[in-house]
Amino acid sequence: MSRTKCLVVGASGYTGAELLRLLLRHPGVELVGVTSRQYAGSALTEVFPKYRGVGNADDLAFIEPEAAAMTKTGAEFAFLALPHGVASEFARPLVDAGIRVIDLSADFRLNDAAVYEEFYGSAHPDEALMTEAVYGLPEVYADEIKAARLVASPGCYPTSILLPLLPLLRTKAVDPATIHVASMSGVSGAGKKADPSLLFVECNESVRPYSVPKHRHLSEIEQELSAAAGEKVAISFTPHLVPINAGICSTIYVATEKSGAEIGNLLESAYANAPFVRLLGENGCPDTKNVVGSNFIDIGWAEDERTARAVLLSAEDNLGKGAGSQAIQSFNLMAGLDETTGIL
Repeated sequence: MSRTKCLVVGASGYTGAELLRLLLRHPGVELVGVTSRQYAGSALTEVFPKYRGVGNADDLAFIEPEAAAMTKTGAEFAFLALPHGVASEFARPLVDAGIRVIDLSADFRLNDAAVYEEFYGSAHPDEALMTEAVYGLPEVYADEIKAARLVASPGCYPTSILLPLLPLLRTKAVDPATIHVASMSGVSGAGKKADPSLLFVECNESVRPYSVPKHRHLSEIEQELSAAAGEKVAISFTPHLVPINAGICSTIYVATEKSGAEIGNLLESAYANAPFVRLLGENGCPDTKNVVGSNFIDIGWAEDERTARAVLLSAEDNLGKGAGSQAIQSFNLMAGLDETTGIL
């Protein structure tokens, strides 16, 4: 198998480390560059000793995230594992240099600059590129991803919420005005940053909601739900921080006249050929321990006759299907590979 030259920009964070874990072992990838302002000049295996002897990790050192230096690596693809508001600084020069970009930040997920400003608090720096970007949910936009110069990989919460709901909204099987979601995420979802609220003593033995009532991910969730429903959709969404390293579990409540069996048929029809969507059946309850370290999303559902609602349940790894491995799933499509190559 020929190898495609790839670069990871922002490789020292949690998502960057997950990308490294997978790309160093990927049979279709030659990792030619890793960037980090903090660790520029340091050997990759000095910062991440666990990658000693893995792929070509012993030959790599972190470089400054400067356009000239990144282009000089010869990379054909770049993964941007950067915070929102930062990734946009690099996307334009990389795309203009002919490098195809997969952005894991929120900078290009939205198609409306006004919505971006509402949720992220500043004007979008590159509306033209935002308009061009393809939302990187492979189960929905595979054909568009294959041809894209810039893919905006979805957020972790949105992936866990969209995949159970989209087939039901497209077929008018549920009432979009009644969607309520409660999600729980491991602490790595907050990123690798100095924040007292994320210290071990603050998080351990504790569960807390946050970003109520308007988490930033609502913007892309509602965008994609609205596109599927053919009408504007607004939902209630409450995220919770739980004392685990990684994993997301989402519980979705929505009014419906469909039976549990009918809900199951719609999901099975939608995902019959989706290698990373595992349907657990009616009354199947997903568990984060079964998805962490993988690119799988496990989905279960139940019929609540008493309230005339469906309960949709999902679990995924926020660093995997919610970030790094999903981005590589998109890369595989863009590079003409089987979408399962190099990922579980």
